[in-house]
Amino acid sequence: MTIQQIKYVLAVARNRSINKAAQELFISQPSLSKALKELENEMGITIFSRTNKGIIITKEGTEFLQYARQVVEQMELLENRYLSTKVKQQQFSVSTQHYAFAVSAFVRLLENYDRNEYDFMLRETKTYEIIEDVKTLRSEIGILYLNEFNKQVIEKFLREGNLKFNELFQADAHVFIYRQNPLAEKPFVTLEDLLPYPYLSFEQGDYNSFHFSEEILSTLSRPKNIRVSDRATLFNLLIGLNGYTISSGVINEELNNDIVAVPLLVDEKMHVGYITHKHLDLSPLAHVYLDYLKESIATEMKTV
Repeated sequence: MTIQQIKYVLAVARNRSINKAAQELFISQPSLSKALKELENEMGITIFSRTNKGIIITKEGTEFLQYARQVVEQMELLENRYLSTKVKQQQFSVSTQHYAFAVSAFVRLLENYDRNEYDFMLRETKTYEIIEDVKTLRSEIGILYLNEFNKQVIEKFLREGNLKFNELFQADAHVFIYRQNPLAEKPFVTLEDLLPYPYLSFEQGDYNSFHFSEEILSTLSRPKNIRVSDRATLFNLLIGLNGYTISSGVINEELNNDIVAVPLLVDEKMHVGYITHKHLDLSPLAHVYLDYLKESIATEMKTV
C-alpha cells in the first residue's frame, strides 16, 4: 500500500466516480481502476461497489476511509512542515437541509477566514444524502431535524452509520408565507386556514419516504401540492403563488425579507441539530462553524 493509492481512494470517494477522479488526478481511468483493485486485493477488502448508478462506498470502505484521511493529513503536515513554506489549501464541507441559519453561519465563516486559498462546500440537499455525506466523510457536519414521527427511522440510519445527533434547539411548528399573504397578520394559523393555499415541500429523490421529509406533518393530505428542489425556488413560489411551507420558524430576515414565519396551531415539536461521525474528531474550522451556527440561530430566533 502506498500514499498514492490512498490518495486515489480519497479522490474516488470525493467524486463518487472513477472517471471524474481520474480526470482530477490526471491519470487514465484504466490506470486508476487497476490501482484501486490492487489496493483492495492487498487489503483483502472491497472499498467501492461498482453499480450502474455509479460508485457506492461499502461498509468496509467507510472504515478504511477514516484511517486513510488521517494518514494523508499527517503526511501533508510533514510535507508542509519540511518540504514547503506554502500554506495548504484548507477544505471544509457542510451538508444541510434548507435552513437560512446554516447559510448565515457559512457566510460568517468565509468572511472571517483570513486565507488567500480555501476549498469550502455548502450542500443544501436531501435528508438521506446528508446522512450519507457525513457517514462517508464527504462532509464533517450535517444539519437536519428529528421529531416523534421520524425519530425512530432516522436514528436507525445514524446508528448504522456510526453517526451522532447533537441537538441545537427545539422549535414549535411555523408556516413560512409571503408577508402580503392574508394569513400573515394572524397571531397563528390552523391547518384549516391553510387549505386554500398551495403547499410547498422539498422533494427527496429516491428516498421520498415521509420519514425523510424536511417538513413535519408530511403525511397529511392536501389539495394543492408542489415539490421543489431548492430554497430559492420555494421562496419564489411562496411569493408568486401565496403558497406556504412548514418549518421551525427560524428565519434570516436579511436573506428573506419578503417571507414571514407564523405559528401553526398543532401539537408538534422539531428538534433541530447537527450530525457528526463518532470516529472522527472535528477540525478547527468545523468548531468555528458550529460557534457561528449557534450564534446565527440565537439571533434569528429573537425575530420569531
